[in-house]
Amino acid sequence: MPPTIPPPLFHQDHPADMNSTTTNPAMMSPFHLAFPVHDIALAREFYGELLGCPEGRSAAHWVDFNFHGHQIVAHVAPDETGLASRNAVDGHAVPVRHFGIVLPMLEWEAMAARLKAKGIEFVIEPYVRFKGEAGEQATMFFLDPSGNALEIKAFANIEMLFAK
Repeated sequence: MPPTIPPPLFHQDHPADMNSTTTNPAMMSPFHLAFPVHDIALAREFYGELLGCPEGRSAAHWVDFNFHGHQIVAHVAPDETGLASRNAVDGHAVPVRHFGIVLPMLEWEAMAARLKAKGIEFVIEPYVRFKGEAGEQATMFFLDPSGNALEIKAFANIEMLFAK
């Protein structure tokens, strides 16, 4: 008899499960990412207040955030912060070390507008890359206060996420 597979933790139809929508219309498992910051208070302000990520558990030197249904954890490690190398992608210098989320297009547009209104300095301004090609996507890059690069992207058709 095959093992019983438990139901998914999050699903697009139940965005209230984690106080935020998931971004994949299919069922998915949340990822976990730990990253360095130089100041927990600034991380709380950036991820909690600016990006709207609800806070989870925390201690003096780390804090969990719900990043669109995924668990990201800011750890105080000032010697490991800062922007590193960049690679050329579609005529832009993309930060090699970055993380982010794929949002539905309307949410991406709303976030881009909100970040612009808040005066966020973009590493790469919001734009559509690979226009007319497989994998066409809206993207933007910006840094948190510790120099961690984030990419927020969207596809008009999520099925193009892994298109070649």
